[in-house]
Amino acid sequence: MSSVLMKSVSGIRGIVGETVTPDLIARVGSAFAVYCGYGTVVIGRDSRPTGAAIEKGLESALLLSGCNVVNIGIVPTPTVQVMVEHLHAAGGIVISASHNPVEWNAFKLVGKSGSFLTASEIETFFAMMESPFTYRHWDAVGSVVADTGANGIHIAKVLSVVDRESIIKRNYNVVLDSVNGAGSDITITMLQKLGCDVVPLHCDMNGIFPRGAEPLPQNLALLSKKVLEVKADIGFAQDPDADRLAIVDEKGRPIGEENTIALVVEHLLARKPGRVVINLSTTKAVDDIATAHGSEVTRAMVGEINVVEEMISGGARIGGEGNGGVISPEVHLGRDSLVGIGYILEMMAGRNRTISELVAGLPRYAMKKGSIKLAGAGIDPSILKRIGKEFADQKISDIDGLRIEFVSPHEFAGGWVHLRPSNTEPIFRIIAEGKDEARAEAIFRHFENLLKPGV
Repeated sequence: MSSVLMKSVSGIRGIVGETVTPDLIARVGSAFAVYCGYGTVVIGRDSRPTGAAIEKGLESALLLSGCNVVNIGIVPTPTVQVMVEHLHAAGGIVISASHNPVEWNAFKLVGKSGSFLTASEIETFFAMMESPFTYRHWDAVGSVVADTGANGIHIAKVLSVVDRESIIKRNYNVVLDSVNGAGSDITITMLQKLGCDVVPLHCDMNGIFPRGAEPLPQNLALLSKKVLEVKADIGFAQDPDADRLAIVDEKGRPIGEENTIALVVEHLLARKPGRVVINLSTTKAVDDIATAHGSEVTRAMVGEINVVEEMISGGARIGGEGNGGVISPEVHLGRDSLVGIGYILEMMAGRNRTISELVAGLPRYAMKKGSIKLAGAGIDPSILKRIGKEFADQKISDIDGLRIEFVSPHEFAGGWVHLRPSNTEPIFRIIAEGKDEARAEAIFRHFENLLKPGV
């Protein structure tokens, strides 16, 4: 167990009973009331067992501060974002630790735009958390309303940007693994509206995760088995708050979460070229696809809001992250597994191809991801500086840790590595990609060995 409270652009998260306490819940709610100017706040949560208790404490702090609260219940993170926009609310709070294990919980903070707070905005909020709070008299406290229509509003926005009729005609057989999380009910409903026969797997929304919370290939064995068993056309997997999407093809093979965004980029740019924004850790396949369609790629720091800010500042046809996060400005500026599902099914229907055939047409890369657990002060920054100097003849980015793309003659040519501290866990991440598994492994091991002495 870790007693670390993670505070970053990704919000505030920790282990319930250790760093997530009643005092923290009260401070988050009270500070957010100040931040939002005591306006209306939308709150929603994933299905974790601790969510209900945290929700009550958060509601109390907001109401006593004078805010009105719209509680939309157990919903995906993107549904909260959509509802903040729809209701013109002052902000929103998502109670979810996303892909972290069940003992964790967290607060994701949404501004009035419907996107997460930016780095500067969240620093302002953190400062507010340390200030004393004042509360309203008995006749000036806020009120709370339960809104059960959020799922329908979110689904309607997704269906408005895809060719619904073309998907309905295919009558796809789909297995859905929602890890008993917030995506269960809403995604089943949307798939049914798209004419799909849905086979639910881990869709009880009880918050007990029957597999690893991240929709990584090693966690999708049961989904793969079920796809083969029912002869499904495709299998979809979500994380607990349903902002990330992974895919299993009709042959029962996980395609890798990096290929989620690659497929969506290929689908959208083929119809209409445009700027693509991804983070520094996303597969190079996206760059190759964009080049083939005469489109520009911009890479931002890891973290949804960093990608969103870049999409806003320069415009974007599509954006996302290689962890299975699709960000469609056609729907809203946030990662959304439902949007990803809609686009993937539309691509299959429009091209009359199986998902395995579509994946076979993507540029081929292999990726190796891993991490080093941090202790004490963590990684010595001087180590990254030394590594950067050693590879100064390559393409370097130091806006988020250190990313090296091997563009000059080198044994790792054609690949890249990204070294950075996590925003959500007390670990240092190493992500390496090469043209094949051996090259990716070699890149990963080389830099892992360089970093280990500094831990």
